[in-house]
Amino acid sequence: MDILVSWLSSLEFWSWWILGLFLIILEIFAPGTFFLWLGIAAGIVGLIALVFPSLPWEYEWILFAVIAILSILVLRRFLKRHPGVESGQKLNQRGAQYIGRTFVLTEAMQNGRGKIHVDDTQWVVEGVDLEAGAKVIVTGVSGNRLTVEPAQ
Repeated sequence: MDILVSWLSSLEFWSWWILGLFLIILEIFAPGTFFLWLGIAAGIVGLIALVFPSLPWEYEWILFAVIAILSILVLRRFLKRHPGVESGQKLNQRGAQYIGRTFVLTEAMQNGRGKIHVDDTQWVVEGVDLEAGAKVIVTGVSGNRLTVEPAQ
């Protein structure tokens, strides 16, 4: 126990910065923004230890704990208000992004199948038979095919 207390009491400001850097690097391997804020808290404590070199080590650890907890609470509150991803976004569901949009048939619908051009891709569509050039609305997705209806 005396060895631990001796080691803790001999920490310098640069020790906090090394700890902070280690925690930030750890964030790279275990992403989730948790270790990032612990690393920032360690960096802030290192800066405080640089400005106040006679600060007892107990106070440094208490500051680290308080700053870490506060930063994580502030981050959680911020992320609740600003989630960063729209709730209606269809990530990795490319076809679902087109539901409700209107397109023009590039190939006539024959036997219930045709094609439309969407951005840089040709999509096979299913629906009632229509002529090429007709406007259609995407109403659903079935595998890699879009389901369409004639636009009004």
